[in-house]
Amino acid sequence: MKNRKINLEEREIPESWYNIVADMPNKPLPPLNPGTLEPLGPEALAPLFPEALIKQEMTTDKWVTIPDEVRNMYSIWRPTPMYRAYGLEKALDTPAKIYYKYEGVSPSGSHKPNTAIPQAYYNKQEGVKRITTETGAGQWGSALSFACQHFGIECDVYMVRLSYNDKPYRKMMMNTWGANVYPSPSDRTAAGRKILAEYPDSPGSLGIAISEAVEMAATREDTKYALGSVLNHVKLHQTIIGLEAIKQMEKAGSDLPDIVIAPFGGGSNFAGLSFPFLRLNLEGGKKIRCIASEPASCPKLTRGVFRYDFGDTAGMTPLLPMYTLGHDFIPAPIHAGGLRYHGAGVIVSQLLKDNLIEAQSHDNLEIFEAGVLFARAEGIIPAPEANHGIATAIKEAKICKEEGVSKTILFNLCGHGNFDMKAYDDYFSGK
Repeated sequence: MKNRKINLEEREIPESWYNIVADMPNKPLPPLNPGTLEPLGPEALAPLFPEALIKQEMTTDKWVTIPDEVRNMYSIWRPTPMYRAYGLEKALDTPAKIYYKYEGVSPSGSHKPNTAIPQAYYNKQEGVKRITTETGAGQWGSALSFACQHFGIECDVYMVRLSYNDKPYRKMMMNTWGANVYPSPSDRTAAGRKILAEYPDSPGSLGIAISEAVEMAATREDTKYALGSVLNHVKLHQTIIGLEAIKQMEKAGSDLPDIVIAPFGGGSNFAGLSFPFLRLNLEGGKKIRCIASEPASCPKLTRGVFRYDFGDTAGMTPLLPMYTLGHDFIPAPIHAGGLRYHGAGVIVSQLLKDNLIEAQSHDNLEIFEAGVLFARAEGIIPAPEANHGIATAIKEAKICKEEGVSKTILFNLCGHGNFDMKAYDDYFSGK
């Protein structure tokens, strides 16, 4: 029997997160105060984040120790399995060796608890009573609801209206874990009311939902804000994915991958898998291609401009140096709600600017074709966000066939699509 699944023991859960900033040849530019255009100090972030996370946001230390309580929580579902995609290889008739790291085994069904758990932990350590956040398709909101429930923190989630209507079971999941969920834009905040006044039928966006969550956190003493992507500390926490993956490739007796691929919205998914492999490029002279896969309808990496921009629609955040489509950009209402964000995280933006990573985009039809092919070949129905990475992996595997070369491809299957069946129904119905 073929060895399809590569597992690690619980004792092999990494003890530290990896901070790629320590190895970057050009460090990211600092965030700016939008009023003064001066670099932002840590004190400016204090109204929104606990001190421990601010330190992680600013640190240049290469390794950051994972607290024991966080590792214990991780052990509920980590280490996550890696699979050799024999079925997909056969379906594509490719000489490529395809592997995927499957993050859908977490309690909320995606990679998002990797950062939700430590964020809730550090907030609890500082006595925070309530956390506000945004969510697109609901994966991040679900993960933070789960984490807050464990640590006894109230959780308010502003869910992009399009997904709030299309993915009711994600809302129910968050409610089950005790969270309050509001469709965004809402009438609960000044930012939401402004958008509704201008666009009463607005489908919402992550940028708008961030504005609402930030506004609520900034106006309450007992409340902090948590972000599911974009920021440095979020990417830091997600590197547990790639750190495990390197061990699993070694355990499988496989060469290191030639190509590492992950979907891209704000950057946490891509960073989680790719940054530990990029370390091997930066530190060890390897030449692993790391490809971010984004929607053609929200192409900040492939068509955006590198400049300072707000991280939210209302302009409540600091100015961030990033590839952006403009903070007022409202993405098309695609089913991959978790990727509908106008900008790229600061670290990923600098890496792309320095040509250390690549980016590709795929349209909605292409990614669902890829997802259905994968589901029929491998058995797991992927989340629409995950389909972007699959589409890029398929594209690269077909190139291997055309060129008659065998390369090793690794991608991040960041979550299952069990709550996304309306999206698949729309695809099969030709909508």
